[in-house]
Amino acid sequence: MTNPLRKLLQTRDWLLADGATGTNLFNMGLEAGEAPEMWNVQQPDNIRKLYQGAVDAGSDIFLTNTFGGNASRLKLHNAVDQVHELNRIGAAIGRDVADAAGRPVIVAGSVGPTGEIMAPMGTLTHQIAVEMFHAQAEGLKAGGADVLWVETISAPEEFAAAAEAFALAGMDWCGTMSFDTAGRTMMGLTSKDMTKMIGKLAHQPIGYGANCGVGASDLLRTILAMSEVDQTSMLIAKGNAGIPKYHDGHIHYDGTPALMGDYAVLARNAGATIIGGCCGTMPEHLKAMRAALENSEVGPRPSLDDITSAMGAFSSVSDGTDGAGPAAAPRRGRRAPRT
Repeated sequence: MTNPLRKLLQTRDWLLADGATGTNLFNMGLEAGEAPEMWNVQQPDNIRKLYQGAVDAGSDIFLTNTFGGNASRLKLHNAVDQVHELNRIGAAIGRDVADAAGRPVIVAGSVGPTGEIMAPMGTLTHQIAVEMFHAQAEGLKAGGADVLWVETISAPEEFAAAAEAFALAGMDWCGTMSFDTAGRTMMGLTSKDMTKMIGKLAHQPIGYGANCGVGASDLLRTILAMSEVDQTSMLIAKGNAGIPKYHDGHIHYDGTPALMGDYAVLARNAGATIIGGCCGTMPEHLKAMRAALENSEVGPRPSLDDITSAMGAFSSVSDGTDGAGPAAAPRRGRRAPRT
């Protein structure tokens, strides 16, 4: 049977994913240090509101509130015995919301990093990582997720472990890494390194790409590099809504809805098929992104200058794909926010 995401992709040139999970939940009262996944059982109405907000804003795909739902993360909250149930309920709430949407909406089971360092640098072995991801995958599958979605990964070994676990669960999947360190992941992978790694996986994803990172400019540069070497895969872009700033005791992102609309169009022109937001991306941003995509034709492939002119400067001179080492970008004024 054709996966619902594959089926939807056969009828559309682009799909809108969701935005932030943490930012939205903090606005609902989640406290720093709390495990968001516990809200799947403690505050299910708020999780339903989170998902519904994305659907009402026009998202074709939303991720479940299960990013930290693996044993390594949940043991920090004395909830390691709740891995299956927290993931199952997080997906089941999403299934209810998607089924009531009146149009095809994909429930993507979010799987985040374990928070541990893979061997030999750290203590997390491949086998244990596969077991943790497999346990989470089975919970998401039981709850009705259409597809699994590993995100914000830095290490290729952890990404490969997730792919193996998803094969054991018999689930289709998508995957994104976070290129937040001078255009590389924290473990030194460049965008082109990721593309090569994807090609070697036994259980291939439906699509792959980048999420989070530093800002929308950097993420667009990453997508541009991926599409340069891979013109056939479905690429995913989920950038942050601007740059975080601390104000009145809270973290705020400075990207306006209009700016995120520009980002969405640039991401599509750069080669992305699934386009969404990450940290700081609220329903009002998603509405602007959908409107921008619906009301514009596919344009020419953007240059790096096109990206910085529209979105602001990169965080580093190079993203590593040119062989250059990390170097900070020269300081320059950001583009004035559009209102």
